[in-house]
Amino acid sequence: MAAGNPAKSIQDELTCSICLDYFKDPVSLDCDHNFCRACITQCWEGFTTEISCPQCREIFPQRNLRLNRQLRNIVEAARELRLSSGREPEPERLCEKHKESLKLFCKEDEIPICLVCDRSKQHRDHTVIPAEEAAEEFKEKIQAHMKTLREEREKLLGFQVREEKRSQEYLRNIQTERQKIVSEFQQLWQFLEEQERLLLAQLEKLDKEIVKIQNENVRKRSEEISRLNNVISEMEGKCEKPVTELLQDVRSTFSRSGKGKFQQPEEISPKLELRLSDFSQKTVALMETLRKFKDTLPSALETKRGGSLETFRQANVTLDPDTAHPQLILSENQKSVRYGDTRQRLPNNPERFDTACCVLGCAGFTSGRHCWEVEVGAGLFWAVGVARESVRRKGRISLSTEWGIWAVERLRGQVQALTSPVTPLSLSRVPSRIRVCLDCDQGQVTFINAGDEAPIFTFLPGSVSGGRIRPWLCMGRGAWLRLCP
Repeated sequence: MAAGNPAKSIQDELTCSICLDYFKDPVSLDCDHNFCRACITQCWEGFTTEISCPQCREIFPQRNLRLNRQLRNIVEAARELRLSSGREPEPERLCEKHKESLKLFCKEDEIPICLVCDRSKQHRDHTVIPAEEAAEEFKEKIQAHMKTLREEREKLLGFQVREEKRSQEYLRNIQTERQKIVSEFQQLWQFLEEQERLLLAQLEKLDKEIVKIQNENVRKRSEEISRLNNVISEMEGKCEKPVTELLQDVRSTFSRSGKGKFQQPEEISPKLELRLSDFSQKTVALMETLRKFKDTLPSALETKRGGSLETFRQANVTLDPDTAHPQLILSENQKSVRYGDTRQRLPNNPERFDTACCVLGCAGFTSGRHCWEVEVGAGLFWAVGVARESVRRKGRISLSTEWGIWAVERLRGQVQALTSPVTPLSLSRVPSRIRVCLDCDQGQVTFINAGDEAPIFTFLPGSVSGGRIRPWLCMGRGAWLRLCP
């Protein structure tokens, strides 16, 4: 359409999408879209952070308006060209029938006519006025209609601003809830770990006390057995002696045999048994509480801990070479990809990413529950997740849910979820193998550290939408990713 009407295409390029007029003091946003400075300022009125582009909806953390001098000069030149062309006399239109000037206007037929037409039988009984007078009447009507249209446009712009503010407020509330959930669960995991350490420490203390009592009793018994052996040997020797010697020191012999009568070893005290019983009861109560809590959790949270992965179907994912950015090099089995040093000469087909270093999986999913694992290598940047099949392939794209991408990334050592804005994740260590769990029926995707089954991040149910969903990988210099069997 633009090729068929170049003048219209040029005019569209020089028109602000908010006021629908030529740019006045044009400024560029970080997404390279242009607006009048007054229009974008009015559109962003009331916002301090997380402002967005009215055209592509990309969100920016702060205002950054760059004066587009080149566009301003082009708009000024276009205005001068239009004004100069307006000053050129237009060729006078003549009546096709009489070849006379169209100086009159017939109100009944609503057409301009000449003086000869006015005398004709066709217009003799019609109301005819000078063309200039009719033009003035039409100008007044047009101006009144334009006033109505401008008022309607102002209403729509006001509604758009209010709707944008409301949407941003909803998004901020969702982000707050997301951060609250992440924080609460992190505190819950920390509480459980502390309880585990405390209970194990108490068990260890009880264990040491019991072992100490046991060792002390064994020592005392061994000493008493040795003493008794000596007394028995002495008395056996006494019995073998002659009568005169046998009867000597009889009282002393019996006195020595009865000296130091064996004391019963210390048993496990009732207090210790009570402590052990009390500890056991507390442990049972805690486990019962945790089991009840676990039973109340939705299946999505069980998946987060890896508890119901048996309901996910293991997907055999391979990478689609027709979508791979020319900087990415795929293996022969299409299971791994790395960032190459040079850009390959590949056909620029519509499916291929040409700016973002991304690649899609061959398989696509519209229903069911599917999972696969990705081994992540070195590099300052990599991202793993899913994307709509209709995700934009050409030009600059934003790695976020608003652009149809749900993923987690590593950027300069920090792992974060590609929400809008991004959500930093507090992980004990960077995962080396990530399990991606896609639930098409619930519209959510969960990421799990395949090494220790620890949860990484879950996009809320209903957030993954937009038709067919495909595996998605992205990386920077020095990185490589591999789909695990």
